Amino acid sequence: MINEIITAFITMAVLMDPLGNIPAFLGLASGYDERHRKRAALHAVLVAFVLIFGFALGGRAVLNYLHVSLQALTVAGGLLLALISLEMLRGHFDDPDVSERGNIALVPLGTPLIAGPGAIVATMVLLDSVSDVPERIGVAIGIALALLAVWVALRLSVPIARHLPESIIHLLSRIMGLLLAGIAVQMVFNGTRDWIQLFG
Repeated sequence: MINEIITAFITMAVLMDPLGNIPAFLGLASGYDERHRKRAALHAVLVAFVLIFGFALGGRAVLNYLHVSLQALTVAGGLLLALISLEMLRGHFDDPDVSERGNIALVPLGTPLIAGPGAIVATMVLLDSVSDVPERIGVAIGIALALLAVWVALRLSVPIARHLPESIIHLLSRIMGLLLAGIAVQMVFNGTRDWIQLFG
């Protein structure tokens, strides 16, 4: 079980990138006060937890029923992230009133930044690679620990944000909007490439 825990933790931690999500979180939550940042961090991880384990339990069956490939899911995630990046570049998330109406913990933090197509696919692959119940429990524990690491990283960003000038946080929002746009294009490219290789 220990090997499964370590393998799952390392794999999911790399895919969910706890430290890499800190600038994105600060940029997206620029219109939030400290209490709302803490709550958004918790909600984002809970959303990712539900999505990842939901897909682990029945994701393949749902995708097969809807005739949706994993490649199509990757492209959809990229397009969704592109829309979010445009809003960040326009300063949409800097307005507290807008931030309150749109729950960033659901989109884009919970998905596709934390529980993206890569993390979802990796979860299904990790569980498919083991057969014994103890090994499956080990994989689940490893995934849960990776999500815990993401939550800790996001919570550490709260005191960081408290000591940053508002102008710096707004600047981070614009920079992350540009980087997210690049990530979105890459996701669409990867999904399209994989689809061509699989069905072309």
